[in-house]
Amino acid sequence: MKLNELLQQRSDNKCELCQATDTLNVYEVPPQSYADQDNCILICAQCQSQIEKKAELNSDHWRCLSDTMWSEIPGIQIVSWRMLNRLKHESWAMDNLDMIYLNDEALAWAKATGDHESDGSVDLHRDCNNAVLQNGDSVVLIKSLDVKGSTLNAKMGTVVKNIRLVEDNTEQIEGKIEGQVIVILTKYVRKQS
Repeated sequence: MKLNELLQQRSDNKCELCQATDTLNVYEVPPQSYADQDNCILICAQCQSQIEKKAELNSDHWRCLSDTMWSEIPGIQIVSWRMLNRLKHESWAMDNLDMIYLNDEALAWAKATGDHESDGSVDLHRDCNNAVLQNGDSVVLIKSLDVKGSTLNAKMGTVVKNIRLVEDNTEQIEGKIEGQVIVILTKYVRKQS
């Protein structure tokens, strides 16, 4: 039986953290050298985007950890512990952290990513008006820009469609202007509605 099928059967086709039933994915709890049913969990897109810091942390969504932290599955225990630590400014999360128990091996795994030291804040790509940008969005330049290494001048008001987010820099996006792919600073664009 494939790993995905094992996890679906184990979870009854529900997110193993919040019990949601839509858009479920296998999440390999890092770090790991091989994927198996102890270190992988089935989670929904909402949980995954918040775990991977691609969406704002919604503390109400994570109240489900009060139940799931008691799971006997190591991967669920680790993710529960990490998320409770990211939410430790909430009294309910601190109470749960006081109750959760991880053996020494599991605690070392949970601390391995350093995620427990995070304050729960998320750096997202945002435009000049603080609107969150996503891959595929269209933006409008709010300033004329000279493109380095080119004679191209991108005029204010130019619409850039189907942008791509620069993974490791939240202040940059990529877009195509006059057939040329360029890097644009997010502070010079506003999301097109």
